[in-house]
Amino acid sequence: MIRAGGRPYRGDRAVLTTMHHKEQVIAPIVNDGLGLVVSLAKGVDTDRFGSFSRDIERTGSQLDAARAKIAEGFKNDPLARVALASEGSFGPHPYIPFLAIGREIVMLTDRDTGLELIGHDASPATNYAHAIVSGKDAAVAFAQTVQFADHGLIVIGSDGEKPAPDRLLIKNVTDLCVLKSAVGEAIDLCGSAYIETDMRAHRNPTRMAAIARATQDLVRRYLSRCPACAWPGFDVTKRVAGLPCAWCGRPTRQIQTEMLTCARCTHRVERAATNEATADPGVCDTCNP
Repeated sequence: MIRAGGRPYRGDRAVLTTMHHKEQVIAPIVNDGLGLVVSLAKGVDTDRFGSFSRDIERTGSQLDAARAKIAEGFKNDPLARVALASEGSFGPHPYIPFLAIGREIVMLTDRDTGLELIGHDASPATNYAHAIVSGKDAAVAFAQTVQFADHGLIVIGSDGEKPAPDRLLIKNVTDLCVLKSAVGEAIDLCGSAYIETDMRAHRNPTRMAAIARATQDLVRRYLSRCPACAWPGFDVTKRVAGLPCAWCGRPTRQIQTEMLTCARCTHRVERAATNEATADPGVCDTCNP
């Protein structure tokens, strides 16, 4: 049974599989919004599902890793009704050159109802970056651009322009003296050092903020109920461009309508994506080619 209104879970336990302190942001949000009380899966090495510190490469997708953590959480806590997991990915922005983007998902699975729901956050608000340096001064200069030392770094051996973690891998670099020492060691060994931001949540407050936003999106989606069957997660599944230009009246690339769909009963509702009747000519391919 899924309770309607208010906080749908009234003290139900949710097991969270993490070893990087993500409970600090996830737990208060799901407690305030949904009434869940978060406990941690004990003794689980989540790095085995893939690590940002290059120890273990993630073999499946971001979604696969989150589901694996959910399964491990339920295995770890057989009496928990709900399991939670978070997974991130980082890379170049698909449309804007030289800009990085971070994507976070936070998954909730309720084994009593079969509900699986995912909150999302995708944002260029990330310090994801790397540099290849041949001197300590260059390493310090790079560190200053990525919010070091509040945000950690990882120093890796290099092989030409590529990282070589099999030759050297130094994690948990959060001190200037340690950074200089690690970079010196890499240079002595390889001729240069590959430095990258530590994207593990407990070493990256910017990423932790993104996980919080994804958790807030999860709560929002849960509380958005299907008007036909009251199933959680009634949300936008399709966006259609074509809002007419204010000058020429032709369709633009601006979103005009959105389709909301229920994952359970497939009920659909189409709605306007904006209160504006026309689009700014600046986004019109005819008026502003």
